Amino acid sequence: MDGLLFIVAWRTIFLYLLILVIFRVMGKREVGELSLMDLVIFVMIAEVASFAIDNPERKLFESILPMILLLLIQLGTSYWSLKSKKVRDLIDGDPSVIIRSGEIIESEMRTPRYNLDDLFQQLREQQIGSIQDVAYAFLEPSGNLSVFKIGEDHPVLPLIVDGDVQESHLDLIQQDKEWLLEELKKLHIDDPRTVFYCSYEKEKLYVQMRERFKSS
Repeated sequence: MDGLLFIVAWRTIFLYLLILVIFRVMGKREVGELSLMDLVIFVMIAEVASFAIDNPERKLFESILPMILLLLIQLGTSYWSLKSKKVRDLIDGDPSVIIRSGEIIESEMRTPRYNLDDLFQQLREQQIGSIQDVAYAFLEPSGNLSVFKIGEDHPVLPLIVDGDVQESHLDLIQQDKEWLLEELKKLHIDDPRTVFYCSYEKEKLYVQMRERFKSS
């Protein structure tokens, strides 16, 4: 019996340290900023660790292997997310514009199954007394609501991210892709794929080229 307790205690300490290392390798993120993929990985690692502690007769390697595989999956998806905006949107989701110019956009609330009670609660938490005071309200992938009041600085709207044109953001400023391409040509930029980041701030474009194209 004493030997069994020792095994359970040793595995608990070992797995605790191992999970700390795995989470450190996965990167620092606040709980409220966890993506769906991160949450799934965390839950599965916790379940695998609990099985290893509950069943001391099982070989420890059989429990460590799934945890390492989950780490590799997470690192792989993080790498592709870094390289591709489309992959990031697929994994993490994209913000939804819930309120624009004092009007609630009902169609944007359906996909995330976000209801009016949730909206009003989050507005109250930010001391927003009236929908009419809101210029933009974004439902972030984390579930947080980002609110910008009328008369305040508008949110930064990225029009190009990692070379991908964000047409939904162009709609918000009542422009289209053709307008963006023309504006880029004025800056001697012929291909938006060479742009690392482009935003619309204070009624003008701010453009940052990819590093490999800065000297050209």
